[in-house]
Amino acid sequence: MNPARRTALRRMGSLVLLLGARDLAWGAAIVGVRVWPAADYSRVTIESDQPLAARHFLTDNPPRLVVDIDQLELSPALRELVGKVQSDDPYIAGVRVGQNQPRVVRLVVDLKQPVAPQQFTLAPVAAYRHRLVFDLYPPQERDPLLELIRERERAGQQAARSVQDALGEFIGRIEKPPVPPPAPTSAPPLVERHTIPAPGASAPPLMTPAPEAPPVIPPEEQRRIDRLVVVALDPGHGGEDPGAVGPSGLREKDVVLAIALKLRDRLNSVPGMRAMLTRDADFFVPLHERVRKARRVQADLFVSIHADAFFTPQAKGASVFALSDNGATSAAARWIANKENAADLVGGANTPAVKDAQVLRAMLDMSTTAQIKDSLKIGREVLERIGRVGHLHKRQVEQAGFAVLKAPDIPSILVETAFISNPDEEAKLRDEDYQDRLVEALFTGIRRYFARNPPLARQRVL
Repeated sequence: MNPARRTALRRMGSLVLLLGARDLAWGAAIVGVRVWPAADYSRVTIESDQPLAARHFLTDNPPRLVVDIDQLELSPALRELVGKVQSDDPYIAGVRVGQNQPRVVRLVVDLKQPVAPQQFTLAPVAAYRHRLVFDLYPPQERDPLLELIRERERAGQQAARSVQDALGEFIGRIEKPPVPPPAPTSAPPLVERHTIPAPGASAPPLMTPAPEAPPVIPPEEQRRIDRLVVVALDPGHGGEDPGAVGPSGLREKDVVLAIALKLRDRLNSVPGMRAMLTRDADFFVPLHERVRKARRVQADLFVSIHADAFFTPQAKGASVFALSDNGATSAAARWIANKENAADLVGGANTPAVKDAQVLRAMLDMSTTAQIKDSLKIGREVLERIGRVGHLHKRQVEQAGFAVLKAPDIPSILVETAFISNPDEEAKLRDEDYQDRLVEALFTGIRRYFARNPPLARQRVL
């Protein structure tokens, strides 16, 4: 044997002896598995140290999604996917995992309803390795505007029932006074009715004047419905994207969702006003989809809610941003916009599907001068109120190229509630009382904006 070849083989043998069992294992290693249920869609994520190749198909009766992952062996980490499914997931009933063939793992996702799945992969970014993602959407997209109308109707019916129940309870506690003798013949006709007797007593039928007929409402008045002011609230990040994380572990996606839910309830308490959330749970919504949701409900205002972060813990204070078509007003505003615009990379947007559906146009449209002007108005109203609650990072509304503010027909602002990277401000964001005061400040600023700028540009009848 050639001495050089003998030396090379000896070195290779030594290298093999140095490798552990894990290094010699075949195929990719599963780093983590996650399931994100939501009314909009459910997401299944498989994270690995190497890219995964998979193919899927659907079956009926019962509905199932079958996924075959190539070049993979079954592992305990992959089996954890079975226990990740939540009982209230609207789309996934359960998951089964098995070794279908040598080097092929099969996932069987039992479905609660038919779905339109999207499969895509994500390259390593931030703290994530390679990700294989399955988004399970309903075949027919929900109509968010119709849901807002039905929600308002349900709230009105519930309020009416509550009033009626309270009134009935009040009447039931009142002992009816004696009824005077029958009136002369010129009096209104009498009808029989029964009083509610006092406890332990009985009461005979009594005769009282018949109630007057209700006024006749003209048909055109019956058809008229008041204008509904719609505010789109956008809690940043969510799902795969935690956003910024504070020193004690408070996640931006959690605190901004809590604030948005409280603000929604506050706005919904105003007659003629309704709030729509771009996400109402812990799931990821791509930036273009946040804009599209607001446009689908023909929102009169878009408010994106975030919690800022910086490299040093000394940075503090709230900020309000509007869109700029002439560059950022400061280096800090440009840095924050770039950070927020990178959310799709972390959260995992299915970019090819977005391009195929041609819904990226909402992000590429040039916003009008009027939209930016109105955004600055609402921004000043909100900034003034937030300044009464806590410290301001900047005392004027800043501008930058935020992707979520690019709806050309909706005044849009982005609110950085505080620096979650600052220990003191992180503690405030965690505090329920501070959240309530912050919500009240946002609510007051929004109400003052609409009081001074009624949404009369579009006559939308709901």
